[in-house]
Amino acid sequence: MDEITVQSLKEKIDAEQKNFLLLDVREPFEQYQSKIDIENAILIPVGELPNRIDELEEHKANEIVCLCRSGARSAQACELLQGKGFENVKNLKGGINKWAREIDDSLPVY
Repeated sequence: MDEITVQSLKEKIDAEQKNFLLLDVREPFEQYQSKIDIENAILIPVGELPNRIDELEEHKANEIVCLCRSGARSAQACELLQGKGFENVKNLKGGINKWAREIDDSLPVY
């Protein structure tokens, strides 16, 4: 499975790249306390992903960056998406906590 570092994701965001989707697979309460606030982001908890995969069909040709708290659930999401034919899927290495530690220290680590 491909991974992307928090630094590389930050570069994409700073360059205002729109050709990727940030897929947050945490629970809503987790996103409420800590999130990367960009326009091209969507929240689908990993447990709901198998039943909501059709919501991502329009993004199938784009890069999809999956994120969770630390990288484990997002790795599961990447595997599920790849199994459904999504080819350009990347796991955010270290998740939102690594983002909070290295990119945006205003976000809590939990």
